[in-house]
Amino acid sequence: MAHDPATQAAKAKESNPWTRRAILGLVQVSRLLPYRLRVPVIGWLMAYGFGPIAGYGKRVRDNLDFVLPDLPEPEKRALCRAVPANTGRMVAEISSGQHFIDQVATIPMQGPGLAALDDAREAGRPIIVVSGHFGNFDAARCALAQRGHQIGALYRPVDDPTLDKLFHDVLTRIAAPVFPRGRKGLGNMVRFLRKGNAVAILLDQYVHGGAPLTFFGKTAPTSLSAAEMALKYDALLVPVYGIRRGTSFDIVAEAPIPHSDAMTMTQAINDSLEARVRANMDQWLWIHRRWKPEIQSSLAADNTSPNPAD
Repeated sequence: MAHDPATQAAKAKESNPWTRRAILGLVQVSRLLPYRLRVPVIGWLMAYGFGPIAGYGKRVRDNLDFVLPDLPEPEKRALCRAVPANTGRMVAEISSGQHFIDQVATIPMQGPGLAALDDAREAGRPIIVVSGHFGNFDAARCALAQRGHQIGALYRPVDDPTLDKLFHDVLTRIAAPVFPRGRKGLGNMVRFLRKGNAVAILLDQYVHGGAPLTFFGKTAPTSLSAAEMALKYDALLVPVYGIRRGTSFDIVAEAPIPHSDAMTMTQAINDSLEARVRANMDQWLWIHRRWKPEIQSSLAADNTSPNPAD
């Protein structure tokens, strides 16, 4: 969908050249192995090799300590390995092209939102699919494409040109088109949506100036863009998830988010994702800095400081 964990890995330490080489190496190594082996092998390498060196365990623990301080210590330790492992498995899967597509094509979609998605496609109504960095979200995008949806995705370009081309190509093979964030990419995405197509957006990243909504009971600045577009273009707004189940997935379309106002609708998206994460804690990207409490504290302090002009 909008972003993939490998892109997040690149963004996490984009200034460090060894990180770039390591990510490229993981992708290349994965392609040398049979598909049935590459997914668990790359998952293991991410959990026990790349992840610890990149400091992902500390990222996971910091987030867990912030929002779930009472989580038992053994569970936190286990998640410090399991979360990077899930990221590695996704890297291997989405980099596998037709192997991954063929696997997803055998999985029936399910959930209360499925009929609404099909009805909107048949009626030519715009569709906005929302999800998070959870399970394998590109399995959901792939499944929708296999079901006959023309589905685009918004993604954040990687600063390194080699990595950016790699991930652009990877995402495009799964389903096209993909739109880079930025004025031109957003404009192209909106035009695509208004033609009655579907777009996929991930909303679980910290957004400077985002709406002060909650996620796991803590303020998590969130973009309202998906809800705002749904209201503006009368688009169906549906959370869809690719939930890992061993070597396969449950691909679930939840009930559509009712149109009301952008804040209420976006909070419903956050709540939907939170429920999925709580049920499968190892499948969310606890690596990324969703809350950034130090930044929020600094902004709050700035806003409450006496104004010298008063």
